[in-house]
Amino acid sequence: MILLITALSMAEEPVCDDLKRDMTALEIFLQDQDDHAEFCPKIKWEQPDISVYKEKLESQLPESCKK
Repeated sequence: MILLITALSMAEEPVCDDLKRDMTALEIFLQDQDDHAEFCPKIKWEQPDISVYKEKLESQLPESCKK
């Protein structure tokens, strides 16, 4: 019984990590939208696809637009 519970909890770990990564990427994605609108709306910037955020987990705003 203990082995079954341990196996199930270990099996869910990668799913949980993926979910955390996706949530973090989405937070950064949305923050970039807000920051661009607030701090540098005159700078032309095309926001990358969410997949870029999921891969790099960092802001994709140009250096000239960083706070």
